[in-house]
Amino acid sequence: MTFSQALHRAIPRLQAAGIADAARDARLLLAHATGIAPDRLTLHLPDGVTAAAEARFEVAITARCAHQPVSQITGARLFWGRSFRVTGDVLDPRPETEVLVAAALEQPFAQVLDLGTGTGAILLSCLGDRPQARGLGTDISAAALSIARQNADDLGLASRVRFLQSDWCLAVTGRFDLIVSNPPYLAAGEIAGLARDVRDWEPHLALTPGGDGLDAYRRIAEQAPDLLLPGGRLIVEIGPTQGQAVAGLFGAAGLRISALRQDLDGRDRVLLALKP
Repeated sequence: MTFSQALHRAIPRLQAAGIADAARDARLLLAHATGIAPDRLTLHLPDGVTAAAEARFEVAITARCAHQPVSQITGARLFWGRSFRVTGDVLDPRPETEVLVAAALEQPFAQVLDLGTGTGAILLSCLGDRPQARGLGTDISAAALSIARQNADDLGLASRVRFLQSDWCLAVTGRFDLIVSNPPYLAAGEIAGLARDVRDWEPHLALTPGGDGLDAYRRIAEQAPDLLLPGGRLIVEIGPTQGQAVAGLFGAAGLRISALRQDLDGRDRVLLALKP
């Protein structure tokens, strides 16, 4: 079987399973199965696929037909120009979260705290672009922290970062001039309406705190200001309709709201606050 034949057999299967971008996903999975860079795949379309690679591709296509995310199948996701390990224990880093990283990098910082770090994508992206900074990532999930540590090792950042199992800020000591977080913010009633790729495969602990979706922000507003240095920044990702509510929580905690940023689709995505 050639690369081209493998794709032509796989794409209709993915389409029948309801995969939105079947051709793209088939190409990514074939590149993964054959060990070829995705942008080089076209050059190999006339070539034959080895039996071992064909078997790996079949496993990958079957998994994708069950709506397992491509990043979980391949074990990696590109974020802020770096590759991060991804498993079912962590939230798949999303492009819109890069808005948060961009906001964090607008001003210098020396010590950054990432609450609910997951893969470590936000924290490690910030540290990767600020060679003099150091960071701490917390998560309540030991499995997530294991992935974050592996990502720090892979990116050569382990010497400048620590990871700590903590329920938000409860186990954290020290002071920081930057705190970032992409907490779970979906309301409990939104879970049923999620795409199967998210609902069935990503950790619900990283998606929703239950209730109205604001509990994580309440905890952060209660705990994070005491960890911020004067003039320090708190930057969080939010749901598109949560800007006013989260701004109210942070304002009541003594923080000054400095900006509300939108993602590429024009939706409210990132809230910035300052400690006076």
